[in-house]
Amino acid sequence: CVFFFFFKQKTAYEMLRSLVGSEMCIRDRLYEYAIKRAPVDPKTRQDIIASNGALCSYSGERTGRSPKDKRVVIDDNTRNEVWWGKVNIPLEPASFKLHEERVLDYLNLRPQLYVIDGYAGWDPAVRVKVRVITARAYHALFMKQMLIRPTPEEHAKDFQQLPDYHIFNAGEFPASAQIPGIGSKTCPTLNLTERKIVIAGTQYAGEMKKGIFAVMHYLMAKQGLASLHASANEGEKGDVSILFGLSGTGKTTLSADPKRKLIGDDEHVWSDQGVFNIEGGCYAKCVNLTREKEPEIYDALRFGAVLENVLFKPDTRDVDYENIEITENTRACYPLEYIPNAKLPAVGGHPKNIFFLTCDAYGVLPPVSKLDYNQAMYHFISGYTAKVAGTEMGIVEPQATFSACF
Repeated sequence: CVFFFFFKQKTAYEMLRSLVGSEMCIRDRLYEYAIKRAPVDPKTRQDIIASNGALCSYSGERTGRSPKDKRVVIDDNTRNEVWWGKVNIPLEPASFKLHEERVLDYLNLRPQLYVIDGYAGWDPAVRVKVRVITARAYHALFMKQMLIRPTPEEHAKDFQQLPDYHIFNAGEFPASAQIPGIGSKTCPTLNLTERKIVIAGTQYAGEMKKGIFAVMHYLMAKQGLASLHASANEGEKGDVSILFGLSGTGKTTLSADPKRKLIGDDEHVWSDQGVFNIEGGCYAKCVNLTREKEPEIYDALRFGAVLENVLFKPDTRDVDYENIEITENTRACYPLEYIPNAKLPAVGGHPKNIFFLTCDAYGVLPPVSKLDYNQAMYHFISGYTAKVAGTEMGIVEPQATFSACF
């Protein structure tokens, strides 16, 4: 569900209504607004429609995630429940309040806002209701495709009251480095107690996706469920495979197998009943994408899909997937149903096969290894791999890392 709204700060948490229309109508309108409204920063390229019908959008200076700038609010509820360190950098509640007030003040001054409602998690028993409020239409379309889209009946039932989590995205507006604990103009911030994600200083759409994934890591663990950075698919006999891996290691490509049903390409939860996808869409790296190599993904990039930081040929507007002038981390977002053999609802049984995908840039591991029980546990906890160029700001070539639990 999407609507366009102007709000005052005190009513930002009281949005109870939304325009409910056909999927095509909503996408048409978001396309129109994306094209009509120029980015605030004149250095950010204008959105355009490519010849394949996808919306080409640009995130400005930040073309990957900014994990060193991300903050998580530390308070009495989270102090002993979050693994604090280089990944989860603490921010005091008072600093968060200042940060949030600046973001809301900025959003209040925008001529147009876009609001998307959706679910995280295909299991109705544990799914999370999310409301996204953003100043850029392409961010709204991105999250409309990445969240699970409620039917009009579900929306009327589940979103008339406040959702479980809000995302306030003011990515075009810089954070204040003067706020204690921030120290940068970029700051995606997660407040688990107040159930908010507040983004400033980065227009990279992946920050919203990863913010919700962090929420699910926290919430699912508290319910005894395992959240997985993995793709999943299902064979003809119902045999489920999951493929763990960091961003850019092949989860999306390998899970889009024409002989198997796609459950999801990146984020899942493993429960007592089996696995279910967290998302309603896919987020693929598309550098050097061709129909010959990845036909399902190539054909999914059409009207309704978002191409982020992907360039095109000016005379024909044909997408140029080989062009990495902006970044190697060119991205494509599209709904699950754009994959012909996607399984909907996106749930499956207990996995029969588990794969660990490793970008082994230094030749430490053999190309393929079959692990026994103890070896699998060790590799899952150690998580040896490499960060791929472009997926995070500052990563220009593969860097070896140990990412526990992937």
